Amino acid sequence: MQEDFRLIVDLVLVLSVACIGGLLAARFQLPVILGYLLGGIVVGPSGLGLIKELIQVETLAQFGVAFLLFALGVEFSLGQLKKVQAISIGGGLLQIFSTIALTAIISVAIGWVTTPVQGIFLGAILSLSSTAVVLRGLMEANEAESVHGQVMLGILIVQDLALGLMLAVLPALDQPADVIGLAVVKALLLMALFAGGAIAAGIWVIPPLLQSVAKTESRELFLLSVIVLCFAIALLTEYLGLSIEMGAFVAGLMISEVEYADQTLSYVEPLRDVFATLFFAAIGMLIDPVFLWQHLELILGLVAIVMIGKFAIIVPLVLMFKYPLRLAITVGLGLGQIGEFSFVLASSGQQLGIVSRQVYLLILGTTAVTLIVTPFLMKATPQILGLLEKLPVLKTWLNRMDIPQEISDNAKLKDHVVVCGYGRVGQNIVNLLQTRGYPVLVIELSEAKVQLMRDRQIPYIYGNCASPLVLEKAEVQHAKSMVVVTRDSMSTRLCVKNAIAIAPNLDIVARAFSDSDIDSLYILGAREVVHPEFEASLELSTHLLLRLGESKQTVQSEIINVRNSRYADLRPDLVCPLPVLTSNIDYLESPTLTGLELSEILSSEIPGNSKQ
Repeated sequence: MQEDFRLIVDLVLVLSVACIGGLLAARFQLPVILGYLLGGIVVGPSGLGLIKELIQVETLAQFGVAFLLFALGVEFSLGQLKKVQAISIGGGLLQIFSTIALTAIISVAIGWVTTPVQGIFLGAILSLSSTAVVLRGLMEANEAESVHGQVMLGILIVQDLALGLMLAVLPALDQPADVIGLAVVKALLLMALFAGGAIAAGIWVIPPLLQSVAKTESRELFLLSVIVLCFAIALLTEYLGLSIEMGAFVAGLMISEVEYADQTLSYVEPLRDVFATLFFAAIGMLIDPVFLWQHLELILGLVAIVMIGKFAIIVPLVLMFKYPLRLAITVGLGLGQIGEFSFVLASSGQQLGIVSRQVYLLILGTTAVTLIVTPFLMKATPQILGLLEKLPVLKTWLNRMDIPQEISDNAKLKDHVVVCGYGRVGQNIVNLLQTRGYPVLVIELSEAKVQLMRDRQIPYIYGNCASPLVLEKAEVQHAKSMVVVTRDSMSTRLCVKNAIAIAPNLDIVARAFSDSDIDSLYILGAREVVHPEFEASLELSTHLLLRLGESKQTVQSEIINVRNSRYADLRPDLVCPLPVLTSNIDYLESPTLTGLELSEILSSEIPGNSKQ
């Protein structure tokens, strides 16, 4: 068979088994990356040995690394980082340095590695967590916008940024021990100079260049220009003695803040996904399943050490930034794995000879198992917290931060409206109520949003709205109404449940995140439940029906019936019809402020539309 044709056959074979492996992983609700690794193991030299052009496949797989880092740079969101900037930057950096330091000390002391440099490199690998796995778990639970979700994502962004620095310094670690310090300093200075040039180019060169290409209205030319830009900068960093991955990441950052960032990402994502699949499959081809089986006990032991160790590092750091113990435990469980970008570091380290093949295989096996465990651990977090609450000592600590941390001096605690959550929707509600003269009290757990309310002179309680102690402090039994617009469904349910226990007749309107939340919130005692996606459907339908000639009275009557039936007409999965509820639109005993208006405000933000 001709060599060129043999390479094509190998590529088709690798992508085919990666696709099958990804489908199997998705079927068992595991990260698809594990399926790609499995496909690579099957056709690799240690498996069936079907791949003949291994070196060429691995070379093409490097495109996957470059595209991964480039897309990571483009996706970087400064706004996402600012939401929890204190713990993101401070806690994220402390977590990275703590993990590296502890790993280096322990690994050298017990003989896992032979030099401190190898220990530092191993710590860098372990310090990274999986953005893809954590984000998917948060989105499945509708918790991406929750406080713990924002904390996780903020720390993950800092870890992703730190990856660029690690890749820049990595080649210097290959130098002799007596000159390694000088080599690292030289690499950092070189990176600083390169970063300065990249910032200048990102301001004065890249925007007009992309603008001129975009004016051609040629998708192919725009994509080609972006790819050339990415790999030109990647090759420049390689020439300067840094790494190709570092250059690709910086190229993405240069584009991330220009107006064509979203367009660039949409064009590059398909190529990224294909070549990234090839990269992970190539990593799988390097794994020896016999070696993993022979060292299974050691790998499982390493998994336990890594996940417990990262948990033990992350929980105190989160507590240090004055977050509740429940949230700290949730974050610690969520970030306890080793991330997919650790494969990039490990692969580069082996090529430079920083780690042996045996250590490299142990790293791959340990990383794969932590990625398998994490989704199940995140789903089981509420049950784990429930078990911990049964322990008297831990129960005291878990409830310690549920005590109100601060209450503003201008808070009015009678005939007021309690607003739980001060995100975009909560802010809209507060503005509407205050312009009409109604007293409000906001309950918020985010320090950044509490500071925003301090600046705006908005009455607030700094605490967890799901806590009975905080709700009692908010005097919900003397409130006219309560609006619950927290960022996750679990907090919303607990808030409604505990508020009704304190004030059984309290008028509560809550936002639902999923279909199942609608019925459960009504059962818990909410007077009105608003589902943003269903409300968007109703608003769009209203406009269309009026344009098609339907009378305003008929359309309004139909919309009211849909709302009163708990959106039954929009929920085909319902087994039996729901009872029609009595319409409750006079929330504040005023004909000028209706529940419909509040519903429109609550539906003004549909989860998942913000840039991550």
